[in-house]
Amino acid sequence: MHDMSTPAFQPLLFGGDINVYSVARAFHEAYGVKSIAYGKYISFPCAYSSIIDYRPCVDNEDAETFLRNVNTVAREYRDRTVLVIGCGDSYVKLAAHLKDRFPANVKCNYISGEMLDQLTNKEEFYALCDRYGIDHPATFVYDGAMGHDFTLPWQPPYIAKPADGVAYWATGHNELKKVYLCQSREELLSALDEVYAAGYPGKMILQEFIPGDDTYMRVLTNYSDTHGKVKMMCLGHVLLEEHSPHGIGNHAVIITEHDQALCDRIRAMLEDLGYVGFSNFDIKFDQRDGKYKAFEINCRQGRSNYYVTGAGANIARYLVGDLLEGKDLPLTVVDRETIWRMIPRRLALTFIPRSYHARMKKLFRKGTDHHSMEYRPDYTARRIWRIWKNHIGTYVRFYRHNEKPQG
Repeated sequence: MHDMSTPAFQPLLFGGDINVYSVARAFHEAYGVKSIAYGKYISFPCAYSSIIDYRPCVDNEDAETFLRNVNTVAREYRDRTVLVIGCGDSYVKLAAHLKDRFPANVKCNYISGEMLDQLTNKEEFYALCDRYGIDHPATFVYDGAMGHDFTLPWQPPYIAKPADGVAYWATGHNELKKVYLCQSREELLSALDEVYAAGYPGKMILQEFIPGDDTYMRVLTNYSDTHGKVKMMCLGHVLLEEHSPHGIGNHAVIITEHDQALCDRIRAMLEDLGYVGFSNFDIKFDQRDGKYKAFEINCRQGRSNYYVTGAGANIARYLVGDLLEGKDLPLTVVDRETIWRMIPRRLALTFIPRSYHARMKKLFRKGTDHHSMEYRPDYTARRIWRIWKNHIGTYVRFYRHNEKPQG
């Protein structure tokens, strides 16, 4: 269980969603330690948990407040090393830019604020992909000043999304979509008008739509140590995503897979850049040319990160082994097949194409499927009731917004 040579530490997580809960669960599974989490609101799944000391703080995303929260915990646990982990883009940005101001007993593993800004800007990310031979969809960078005066070299449907996600959500307009899928030029123009009317100052990325349902999506999670060496890679084959307006694109079911060639290309890029910490790539398989095409990099573990821990590569162990134990861990490319899900099994079978059912049922029988929130050591009466309530809400949401596969 707990290696006595590990220095005493305290995980400090920022955020309040399933990403936070999954990271806290990894720490609890590996070390039996309770995490502290600062989220904006008292909300499930982090509130009412026995493995998280949850502290609501509405202005968490303000730089000085964020620093104050880090300092508070550093003082509270001055005899331990505090590990700061951002579980949302705004928190990762704050940690990357402010880490030089953290107290002496605080550690985190993030790239510089400058590199983070470069990688999270999709325009610059695609330029890097071109440099390292990583395929991505055909892309056009749109500037608000262009108005309606531009032409695209490919046919609809079109995808439109912000180049700068943090600035996009900072407009405070919750009715904006994470991604616009436009069936015609008219639809695209009205989407662009809506975004700029909301006060978004940045550029938009316009892309060709890669055909294929959710099962063509992939997610690749990696951990790079403080020396910039990739130590863990875990490829997930997405079988189902959320289709509700606010959850669109969030993973619901992932099966782990192994593709060495894809991992090698991405590892070469990460190591050449000197990248450190967790990274997470959204990728889609293009059946037209048989290539994997990268959409974006998240400079953190993704919200579905428990698919990695569930497959046997506990993410907390990589962080602790690297930052606290100073171990030079061997590179692990996960090749064990497991299922991660955020929805009940029956719902997964209802909404995932039949061609995957035999594989899924085999993994269900072997007990190699994991639900981020179903964690026995955290089952209190109040929590079990909330998980049931969550399952019922999931049924309602999927029947309302997801289409059943044909055949």
